[in-house]
Amino acid sequence: MSWSPLVSDRHAMIRDSVRRFADERIRPQANELDETERFPAELYTEMAELGFFGITVPETYGGVGADVLSYALVMEELSRGYASVADQCGLVELVGSLLAEHGTEAQYSRYLRPLLRASRRGAYALTEPEAGSDLSSVKTTAERSKTGWVLTGEKIWIHNAPVCDFAVVLARTDRDAGHRGMSIFVVDSDAPGVTIGRKEHKMGQRASQVGALAFQQVELPREAMLGPENRGFHIMMSLLDKGRVGIAALAVGILAAALEASVEYAKVRKQFGQPIADFQAVQWMIADMAKDAQAARLLVHAAAAKLDSGERATLEASMAKCFASDAAVLHTANAVQIHGGTGYIRGFEVERLYRDAKITQIYEGTNQIQRMIMARELLK
Repeated sequence: MSWSPLVSDRHAMIRDSVRRFADERIRPQANELDETERFPAELYTEMAELGFFGITVPETYGGVGADVLSYALVMEELSRGYASVADQCGLVELVGSLLAEHGTEAQYSRYLRPLLRASRRGAYALTEPEAGSDLSSVKTTAERSKTGWVLTGEKIWIHNAPVCDFAVVLARTDRDAGHRGMSIFVVDSDAPGVTIGRKEHKMGQRASQVGALAFQQVELPREAMLGPENRGFHIMMSLLDKGRVGIAALAVGILAAALEASVEYAKVRKQFGQPIADFQAVQWMIADMAKDAQAARLLVHAAAAKLDSGERATLEASMAKCFASDAAVLHTANAVQIHGGTGYIRGFEVERLYRDAKITQIYEGTNQIQRMIMARELLK
C-alpha cells in the first residue's frame, strides 16, 4: 500500500521504475552485502545510468531535475530493497545539491558531474568527536595562507570516508565568530596531509561505508572553498530539511519491507493447525505496522511538497523524520516477533531490517533533537 494524493502519474512512473530495480537488483544481494560489508560499486554505476542520482540537481549539471517528492519516492523504494543503497543515493543528493547550488564551473567539472556519474565518490564531512548534534561546536580549522588555506582537524563517522575520492568539509575560518565563522571546502582524499581512518563496523546498514578523516596541515588553493566565506554553517543548515525528508523516506522503506515480509510469513507459518495470520495478536501487529507506515509516508510527502513549493519545511521535516524512524524501529521489532525464532537468525530479512532501522533515529539529528526542533517551531 503506497497511496498518496500528492503522487502524480509521473511520480508513480519514477516510483515503479525504482521499485523494479530494487526487486531485481538490490534485494537479491542485500543479505550478502550486509554480511560482507562490501561497497557495491556496480550497483551505483547502474543507478547513475538509470538517473537515480542527483534527483533534484538540475539537468544542466547532469542531474535529473525532478522535485523533492520524487527524491523521497526514490529513497523509499531503494531502502525497501536495502537501506545502505538508499543511503548512497541520499549522500549523492546532498553533496550534489551543495555543489550545484554553490559551486564554480571548475567544481562542476571536477566534482559534481563525476559524482552524478558514479565515477567519483564524495563524502559529507561534518561530524567531529565534540560536534554531532551540536554542529556549532566544530573545531576543524582553515587558516589563511599565501596561496589559499591550511586545513587541520578530524572528522568521525563520515559516510563514504573509507572509499571517497573527495569530501566536502565544514571548517572554522573565523575563530571568534561562532557559527557565523565557518566555511565549506572541497578536499581531495589523496591530497598531502589527508588521512583516511579505519572503517567502522556497524550494527546495521553495514554496506554503507563509514569512517574517519583527518586533516594535518592540508594546503588548499583558494578555489577549494565552496560557496561564500563564513557562510558554511548556514549553507549546511539549509540542506537539513531535505536531508531529513530523505532519511524519513528511507525509514519508511525499511518499514514497508518489514510489513511485506510479515504479511507473507503470517500467511504461510502454521501453529496449532492454522496460519498465524488467523490469530488476532498477529493481525493487530500487522494492522498497526500498515497504519504507521502509511502515516509516515504521508508525513514525508507533505514535507517534500512544502519544500517543492519553495517554503521552509523545518517542522514538517522533523515530524516526518522523527515519526518514520520511531515507527521503523518499533515495527521491525514486531516483524521479528511475528517471525519468532526465525526472525532472530542472521540471514533472514527481518533480522537485518531491525538492525538497519536503529540508525534512522540517530543520524540527520537524533530524535531527541527533532522533538526540540518541533517544540521550538510550534512555540515561537
